[in-house]
Amino acid sequence: MFSNPTFWVGVGFVLFVVLAWKPLSKAILGTLDERAAKIKAQIEEAERLRAEAQTILAEYKAKHARALQEAQAIVAAAQDEAKRIAAEASVSLDAALKRREQQALDKIAQAEAAALRDVRNQAVDIAMAAARQIVAGQVQGPRGADLIEAAIKELPAKLH
Repeated sequence: MFSNPTFWVGVGFVLFVVLAWKPLSKAILGTLDERAAKIKAQIEEAERLRAEAQTILAEYKAKHARALQEAQAIVAAAQDEAKRIAAEASVSLDAALKRREQQALDKIAQAEAAALRDVRNQAVDIAMAAARQIVAGQVQGPRGADLIEAAIKELPAKLH
């Protein structure tokens, strides 16, 4: 057995493994520990980034909600403003129509008054002419002319 080279190869191998096991295991375990530490750091970094992304997402959702509320408030204000303007326009139109109607009534009243004055003036002129002819036919001479002129002068005051 001691003279068998296979035995000595086996013993040498066992001694090599026993003696080399500690440094090799430290190296292998160190490399595995480093790799585990890197993976753990990457996982922690990923979790931190995920949490940061969720925070940013929540902020943007809140901003989006505020923007929607502001947009709805702007739309509501615009609708209220449109209703107010429409109401003002309606009131303004009603007032303008009433003014125009009143102006038309005033013009009609002025035209009626002018027509009435014209009719009265013509009636006075006709009455004066008729009175002049009647008086001239009944009264003659200088005294008749004086009476005619006095009657003509009084006639406008009596007719108006």
